[in-house]
Amino acid sequence: MRLNVKTIYALCRRFDHCSQHRFNLRYLSTVELSEQQKNKLESGTVKRQALKKLLDGPQLKDFITKPQYELASEDVPYLDNTNFGHHRKVYFDVHGCQMNVNDTEIVWSILKSHNYLKTDDLEDADIVLVMTCAIREGAETKIWNKLENLKGLRNKKIEKNIKPRMKIGILGCMAERLKEKILEKERTVDIIAGPDSYKDLPRLLAVTENDQIAINVLLSLDETYADIMPVRLNENAVTAFVSIMRGCDNMCTYCIVPFTRGRERSRPVSSIIDELQYLSDQGVKEITLLGQNLKDLRWLNLPVYKTKLGGLRFADLLEKVADVNPEIRIRFTSPHPKDFPDEVLQLIQEKPNICQSLHLPAQSGNSNVLERMRRGYTREAYLELVEHVRQILPNVAISSDFICGFCGETEEEFQDTLSLIEAVKYNTAYLFPYSMREKTTAHRRYQDDVPQYIKQRRLDRMIHLYRGIVKSLNRQKIGQLQLVLVEGYSKRSKLHLAGRNDANIKVIFPIGEIPVQDDSSSCRSIEPGDYIVVQINDSTSQCVGTVSGSG
Repeated sequence: MRLNVKTIYALCRRFDHCSQHRFNLRYLSTVELSEQQKNKLESGTVKRQALKKLLDGPQLKDFITKPQYELASEDVPYLDNTNFGHHRKVYFDVHGCQMNVNDTEIVWSILKSHNYLKTDDLEDADIVLVMTCAIREGAETKIWNKLENLKGLRNKKIEKNIKPRMKIGILGCMAERLKEKILEKERTVDIIAGPDSYKDLPRLLAVTENDQIAINVLLSLDETYADIMPVRLNENAVTAFVSIMRGCDNMCTYCIVPFTRGRERSRPVSSIIDELQYLSDQGVKEITLLGQNLKDLRWLNLPVYKTKLGGLRFADLLEKVADVNPEIRIRFTSPHPKDFPDEVLQLIQEKPNICQSLHLPAQSGNSNVLERMRRGYTREAYLELVEHVRQILPNVAISSDFICGFCGETEEEFQDTLSLIEAVKYNTAYLFPYSMREKTTAHRRYQDDVPQYIKQRRLDRMIHLYRGIVKSLNRQKIGQLQLVLVEGYSKRSKLHLAGRNDANIKVIFPIGEIPVQDDSSSCRSIEPGDYIVVQINDSTSQCVGTVSGSG
């Protein structure tokens, strides 16, 4: 506080005449005075004594007991991350989509920082974390079977008196969708964690140390794990996934994703660029941007739901990503056909390191089925988009997703799907029978009235048609030169290497050597991460070729 000199004089006079101090003047020790004011006050005897008491009197620090020793500046032991994991070994069992691979790398980053170790030997694991998929019934059936196998393995360890007791955790979409059913099962699962709860895993694992079940399936409106740098499961891989958004707001009637992964939210651009730069420094040569519905980025805490204020157009992000390192190939999946902007096509045309391969999930070739699915486009609009894409990118490779046997699908409607596959001639397609999911709009509104045997028959017809198209497309590549990113040994033989071309088609070729430099006579073996020019000399559903030179 600041008092003028006149007020100080008045207080001093009252102080001199007051034998019983009815008020405390110690607070005046904090009075802010200029040097001139201090000199003026010190000119009188009484005033000087009073001022000395006011300015030089005891302070708050004089009444605090000082410790006889200094506390160490090191972290408090019980808050140290290393006290969580105790070097327990974690085995990751990953099912489902590319997003699940990326989520597992986020989980591994979190647990690694808390003193857990990773093992690739299931028999050696103290903890088994199963990253689950809930998109179809078949995927969930595999998880239930896996849990039975894990239960048997744990019982064998108990019989052998192997300690600590092996913990089993269910992570991801199935944990979110079937938490009650999982808990109803005989005690098999120790940990249940939804897609937005991975940061809580160290605490959940600590809870299980007392043989309690730990669960956290709360969905978040803003969690993107932007502050977590994923740790790759395979550190030697030359490809990587980078999540740029989470959740989905489209609410297609058949899809469980909005209910298992929550509302759509975008990751901060700076975090995305930082991760790409880190991967570039690690020698990664191809990065796939992931999102349930890649479009313009937005943040729920900014007014960008209807407008673009505070957000970023996907094309702008894609350009920033491509500029991080021109030697890194960029892919992205998956844009929604109703949200596909022209700017992205122009950018792909301009940037040679953005792959000319697009994933355009159609789901059905019939407009009535698409309306029941709430896809937001018609068959005609989809075909117009494909034609427009190929006008700008004549050599583009297009992939898609299809569902057969959706609620009420007739034979005539299914024929439209076959004719769409024939018309577009997809380089890659992911084909599945419809699987009803609880909580979805289709579950509330429609009947799953297409018999399973008809679904399977239609699936077989789709697969047969698609394979014939792919063989024909690949035969057209015979004699062509393809730039291939080498990923590793072929599954067929250690005498062959495998990689992918710009269209994301696998190319297999014999091991060999390439020049150390373009003008050098010395050679070295071809390694993962090399760009190799391969001449295609044979093809099936995969292209097979021989090495022509280095990229």
